[in-house]
Formats: sequence, structure tokens, C-alpha cells
Amino acid sequence: MLDTFSTERLNQCTHGEVGDSLENGKIPYFPESPVELPSEADLAFLREELPKQLKSKNVSYHPETGSIRGLEKGTAVYDKTREVLTKHSRRVSEFYQDSMPELFKNALIGTSSFRPIQERGRDLSAHASNELIHFDAGAYGPTNGARILRFFVNLNPVEDRVWATRGDFPTLFKSYAEEAGLLEKIRKNQLDKTTLDNIRTGALTGLTKAGLPLARLLDNSPYDRTMRQFHNFMKDTPEFQNDPQGHQELSFLPFSAWTVFTDMVSHACLSGQHAFIWTALIPLENCRHPDMAPINIMRSAA
Repeated sequence: MLDTFSTERLNQCTHGEVGDSLENGKIPYFPESPVELPSEADLAFLREELPKQLKSKNVSYHPETGSIRGLEKGTAVYDKTREVLTKHSRRVSEFYQDSMPELFKNALIGTSSFRPIQERGRDLSAHASNELIHFDAGAYGPTNGARILRFFVNLNPVEDRVWATRGDFPTLFKSYAEEAGLLEKIRKNQLDKTTLDNIRTGALTGLTKAGLPLARLLDNSPYDRTMRQFHNFMKDTPEFQNDPQGHQELSFLPFSAWTVFTDMVSHACLSGQHAFIWTALIPLENCRHPDMAPINIMRSAA
């Protein structure tokens, strides 16, 4: 599952190597972050000062508005956090542009967030919990089949960030699609947008162009709803969560980084505190292995 890219390997690999790893359900792992991290002073600020003003479970930079969610505006903490997350978002984008330019072409850059709360033992509902294994469903608005790309950095100086997985989408879809009620929807061609979907998308696109950029986040699509159904089935089914078949635990060292298509690799965060999480949507037409994309696996099942 982990595909380790040392600094030496990363410097020598071809432009398609990281992307092929992602498309084939691997997690490219970087023991040394390929993206420059904030200074020690800025890291101390994120871990120690920012949580004192936290208004939600994490803090996110939204590039479409240049704003921060999770902190009160007009404070020094807000301004410093925006500075740090803006720089991180730009650095991650530059990394992908250098390492996999074809796959990253025309990517829609989403949020860059900092998660300061310990993941282990949080009192959250099943659908909100990161501790339960799932595929991501929808990110930064509707994906319509685009790939959900995420880049993670463990900013904890002493504690690993620990994940669990049950495997990739092709494997789990084959085993659980019928039980999750997906096959009936797929066979009725419920992956394509209806007239109502197109009307909603058009209206929200108009609001976005009119100066309300967050309006697109309210949109949806039949494919994304189907993925959400699978996401909820996984989290709501103890038998799935407790099945040892394919179960792996993965530990990410302090200051290491990793990237993954989170619609492709099932995952849960069992423990860890202080992490960067960056998101983008990758156009399906960029993929060298489009048959591995969840939307095409679903279409093949139909």
C-alpha cells in the first residue's frame, strides 16, 4: 500500500511515477517532506497559539475567497494563520506541477487546512468520525467523477499519525457494492446528471460568477451521492469496520508527508495531532489509468 519515495528516488523518478502510484491505489510516502515546511516559530504558533482561538475542529484556507474558516476575523492569529496556510497551499501546488505536471494540469485547488485536535477518542457521530474507515465522497463541491487528491504532512514533532485501511476501491466495491445498495442505482443509470441536477448546477454556477464563490460548494451530482452512500454504509456497518480481511495500519513519522487519491484508498485516522491536509480535484481526462477511477469501475459494473 505504501510506496516510499526517498528524496533520492523522487529526484530521479519520471514525471509519471508519482501519478501512476496514485492511480493504482498506492500511497506515495515521503519520509522527508518534499514540500518546504513552515519555520520552527510558525510551527510552534500553529500547535500552541492557534488552538486557543479555535472555533471548529480544524482551520481551513479557502483560495477562492482568500479567507480562513475556523477563526475569528480581524485578529493577529487569523492573519498569521492565513499567511502560513497560503504559503503551504502554493508550495504543495508547485510540488505537483514539478513532479506530475500532466496529471495535475487544470486541477481545481481546494482547501488547505490545519488539524490541531487529537484524532483518537473524539466524541463524533459515525458520519463525522475520521476514526472509521471510508472513502471520501465529494470534496470542495461536486467532483462529477474527478479524482480527490490530498496531501498530508504530520506536523507533530514526537507522535506518528496512524491510519488504518481495508484496501482500494476496486477491491471493496466488488465485495460490498451490492450490500451497500449501489448496484441497483448503477444499473438504473443513476450516475448521470438529471435535468434537476443540471438546473441546480447552472443556478449555483451563476451565483459563483456573480461574486459568491462558495456557492459551488452547495452543488452535488448523482455520482457523488452514490459515493456518499458507500461512505455512509462503511461507517454505519460495524461488521465492515471490524472485519480483519485486508486491514492494515500505517504509521507516518513526524514531519513526513504522503499523498493519496482518497476516493481510491479506504482510510481512517486512528490517532495523531497537528497535521496539514491539502485538497484538489484532478480532472478524470488527465488520468493515464482511467479504468481504475471509481466512476468508471461503477460504469463497468453496470
